[in-house]
Amino acid sequence: MAEEREAELLTLAHARPGLTRAQAVREVGLSSGRAVDVFARLDAARLLAERPAEASGRRGRPTTELVAHPHGPLVAAVSLRHDLWQACVAGLGGAVVAVASGEHDATPGPTLDAMAAALRRFRRRFGPRIAAVAVAAPGVVRGGVVLQASNLRWRDVDLHRLWPRPSVPFVAGNDATFAGWAERSRGAARGFASVLHLHVDSGLGGVYLVADSPAPIDTDLGGEFGHMPFGDPRLACGCGAHGCWDLMVDGRALARELGAREPRDPARYLTARLVDPTARRALGVLARALGRGAAGLVNALDPQVVSLGGSAAELLATRPDAFERAYSAGLMAFRRAAPVPVVSAALGADGPLVGAVEVGFARVLTRSGLDAWRARSAWPGV
Repeated sequence: MAEEREAELLTLAHARPGLTRAQAVREVGLSSGRAVDVFARLDAARLLAERPAEASGRRGRPTTELVAHPHGPLVAAVSLRHDLWQACVAGLGGAVVAVASGEHDATPGPTLDAMAAALRRFRRRFGPRIAAVAVAAPGVVRGGVVLQASNLRWRDVDLHRLWPRPSVPFVAGNDATFAGWAERSRGAARGFASVLHLHVDSGLGGVYLVADSPAPIDTDLGGEFGHMPFGDPRLACGCGAHGCWDLMVDGRALARELGAREPRDPARYLTARLVDPTARRALGVLARALGRGAAGLVNALDPQVVSLGGSAAELLATRPDAFERAYSAGLMAFRRAAPVPVVSAALGADGPLVGAVEVGFARVLTRSGLDAWRARSAWPGV
């Protein structure tokens, strides 16, 4: 029972930075006497600390604010994009304490070597405080392996070489899935019971989340919305299927509409032409394809909100008229009176990295994860 209360308190403190001790005790349902013991245990385990809260102006005993312990657990996270990678280390509550980044040419070996070198630097700096490692990668990811990433031209690339330390939990997943998790945890979709997140970069991915959804794990293969047959069946996709929605909403679609060659970097190609007045009609074609597909998924899944990340948010901002008309026309009639709201992602390009941090902490803040941390925190130097 004590362990369950501790996990609840830590989860609350992570999700809501600035939470006071009084609020946490009230929400978890601890007596004042029991709370003293629980917070003492958390401090002794280097999991949670307290600092004076700002004066509220109310009468009564001053409370404290719950914060990450200065020697507490950290998550190292990496996000791989089509042209660059980002990495960070973050503590409880999501505060970032170290960053690294670099460009790449999509060659698997050198790209992974650069990312692994950044993680080794983090390891030298923070030692065994790193309690989990999480990696967000484009494409289909299972068991820590990128089975297929069409935009990188990767197949069966093992990500475990980034962190060859089996004693520390390692999780890898699709970048769009992690971005959706981040928006539901800390972004534009926070507070909604069910969320459909769609993320366009080089291709389209996403995730559907309902209240209390477990964190994504290495075996998840859902959310490949971009490979639903919402597109032109005459077009072959790199995934092996025909008519994928992917092909209708990113830079490849824009190039076709403009009569240009297929770009090597679809995401950058699209972004560079968002302000081009001669591309307005073509951008409207993409926005309509995005709106129709979003409506179809709303009809099927019934989310409370749709969040759009990456180039999807840019299309919405550039051609809201085209998106909204197609979205409304695709909704079932009874939905049109009160359509599910569509919002732009708040975290932007950082969504997959923030999501990786969140997924990593979801591993740390479990019963087994906390037991592992307690054993690790007893080591000298932690």
